[in-house]
Amino acid sequence: MYRKFLTLMIVMLLSVVFNLANAESVPNAIAKTGINKSAISISVQELNSGKKVYSLNSSRPLPPASTLKLVTYSASFDTLGKSFEYKTTMYKSANNDLYIKLSGDPMLTTKDLKTLFNTAKNKKITEPKNIYIDDSVFDNIEWGEGWQWDDALNPLMPKFSAYNLDYNLIDIVLKPTNQGAPVEIFTEVFYPLAFMNLVTTSDRDSIVITKGNKISPEMINVEGFISKRKVLSIPVFNPSRYFKLRTEEALKSQKIDYYKPLFVKNLPENNIYKVEEISHNLDIVSDKILKESNNFFAETIFKTAGAVSENSKGSLNNSLTMLNKYLKKLNIDNSEVKIVDGSGVSKNNLVSAKFMTDFLVAKASMPDFNEFKNSLPKPGEGTLENRMLYFKDNLHAKTGTLSDISAIAGYITTQKGKNYAFDIMINDPKTSESAKKLAEEYILRAIYTSY
Repeated sequence: MYRKFLTLMIVMLLSVVFNLANAESVPNAIAKTGINKSAISISVQELNSGKKVYSLNSSRPLPPASTLKLVTYSASFDTLGKSFEYKTTMYKSANNDLYIKLSGDPMLTTKDLKTLFNTAKNKKITEPKNIYIDDSVFDNIEWGEGWQWDDALNPLMPKFSAYNLDYNLIDIVLKPTNQGAPVEIFTEVFYPLAFMNLVTTSDRDSIVITKGNKISPEMINVEGFISKRKVLSIPVFNPSRYFKLRTEEALKSQKIDYYKPLFVKNLPENNIYKVEEISHNLDIVSDKILKESNNFFAETIFKTAGAVSENSKGSLNNSLTMLNKYLKKLNIDNSEVKIVDGSGVSKNNLVSAKFMTDFLVAKASMPDFNEFKNSLPKPGEGTLENRMLYFKDNLHAKTGTLSDISAIAGYITTQKGKNYAFDIMINDPKTSESAKKLAEEYILRAIYTSY
């Protein structure tokens, strides 16, 4: 018995010695990255007490990239509530006019439009006098402040508006022909795009897509090689035009006789009745924003929450007012931060690492904390699909990436079983994206083994 006890004690002692020997301080981890520490901001705080554990340039304002979604998502969902639903509704007036009241629903699809008109047909509404679209839910600003012009073809950054439909993306099909000959390029639904086709049928695949200039904004230059059929998604340049084209198709598919334009007009308050309503709840939105880092969803939800909070049209100003109310409720000082969108895409966003960990600590005292934390990617999930696998279930974090910038923020449980909120931001044009992300892992491993 004594020998077993002694053996157990020796094993435990060796384990402690081994862990201490392999523990690395955060400054040593930073030195190992080769990145100048002036380019790195770090804040680590105890989750329960908020006590500062480690800090490096933690008060310096930097663009947080998509880690900003931690803040804007939380404020938006707190404002909207779990029961919130997007509703796209068709009404009929006493004058036999149809109205489509938009909500900016990011989940609305062309199939949903067909459902609206199918119900109209079933209710014998086959010859409407006029069809109006009420787009008053949002303002007409469709892109974020400071977003870059060369991201116009980025499928992760479509425009967002009252006319959201099919994620505001359109598929381009590239179809091989004969070896060495140009491929066929087309869209499977009608939308006025023109293609400069410089793609050759080959035994290899390499495609580059660029956008035309302001004189021909819907001209797409496509060059390279393909060996098999390929489908690429690009943002819709004019969401209202795309919406109206799909609406006209839905009318034809349901054999509704209407040959006038689609007009824009606010829904009247009287002498109308509901024909049909398409609703979507927020079930999938957490994963879209926090795990997949979907900018389209983040921006739409942020603008929607601003409209609900201020009982007004969705706009950036109303969203920022909503956000300020939420941060005040958490007792977070945001006097030194600048936020200009809901997704973190703009480099005009400026927050500090300390602000982020202050927020994460305050969030831990909220009733929805466990749900929020569990919505964040763990290693092997979402944007951490191939990252941070060393930490297993001990890490819940949101990543962020812009040109020259990499960030990660969230919660970590260390080897000693202690819980911390952390934020790391690296702003260094001299190192690659992969090098910055490797540096984040070095730093997090030091936190994991040292505290």
